[in-house]
Amino acid sequence: MSDIIGITMGDPAGVGPEISVKALGEMSAADRARTLIYGNRATLEAAKAAVGADVDLEGRVVDLPIEGAPLPWGQLSPVAGDAAYRFIEKAVRDAQAGRIGCIVTAPINKEALNAAGHHYDGHTGLLRSLTGAEAAYMVLASDRLKVIHVTTHVSLKDAIGRANKDRILATIRAGHAHLRRIGYDNPRIAVAGINPHCGENGLFGTEDDLEIGPAVAAARAEGMDVQGPISADTVFHRAYSGAFDLVLAQYHDQGHIPVKLVAFDTAVNVSVELPIDRTSVDHGTAFDIAGKGIADHGNMNSAIAYARKLVAGKRT
Repeated sequence: MSDIIGITMGDPAGVGPEISVKALGEMSAADRARTLIYGNRATLEAAKAAVGADVDLEGRVVDLPIEGAPLPWGQLSPVAGDAAYRFIEKAVRDAQAGRIGCIVTAPINKEALNAAGHHYDGHTGLLRSLTGAEAAYMVLASDRLKVIHVTTHVSLKDAIGRANKDRILATIRAGHAHLRRIGYDNPRIAVAGINPHCGENGLFGTEDDLEIGPAVAAARAEGMDVQGPISADTVFHRAYSGAFDLVLAQYHDQGHIPVKLVAFDTAVNVSVELPIDRTSVDHGTAFDIAGKGIADHGNMNSAIAYARKLVAGKRT
């Protein structure tokens, strides 16, 4: 199994090229030799100039063409959206072929992606389509708080409808397996309730009693250390304080808000249950600062470090 990390450059008009170049420049020679950037060489050279990086890109770029590259920084366009898609597609095919061990994705712009005719809600849906995966779950991982989501990029109304026993149980299983892979022998998992105070015995809704509770009971029957539903206004603090290793959030903002509050610059987005490994920065394309050389690459460094941990776990 390859120990090479493949960074997809993201939207060429965003900060992805800059944070990719910055991260590559700070690596040891040994780590740089185990890293490829899937992107466009002309754009990466422009990013080098923007950030003042002194790093040789020779042999480190899987160069894919973009008409008119480098494109203007900070401008949404279908050309950029299509390029971002092609970077990911190439990296996925190389991961499937075993040429790279994990993909690390820089940010894409969903509007540009869809304007180019690639109709996906983001990276996770795109990766599911490219790999033929039946399911994929989003984990946001930081040192003291890790969260897995039952649903992500759907409306809140749809998220509530999808929070059923089977989906919740499948998410618990996925989170449990992921934590075991990265070194937790018996992960302690908390399941957040979906209604205020977990519904107060039906006073504020019945989903916690009819769907979440039975899913937790089924997971416990399988031998997993799972508790819940636990009121969402306390469970994240308890996990951050060390009571749990992972919290299952029922919808996007329920999980994203606490993680971004405590680890905005360091949290890593991890796709679980795909047939390939993928980590990602947990921020957007930041068109407003693209090309100015000021984008913080700390989140990219964290995503790369997590990717190397996954690759090492795959080999052991």
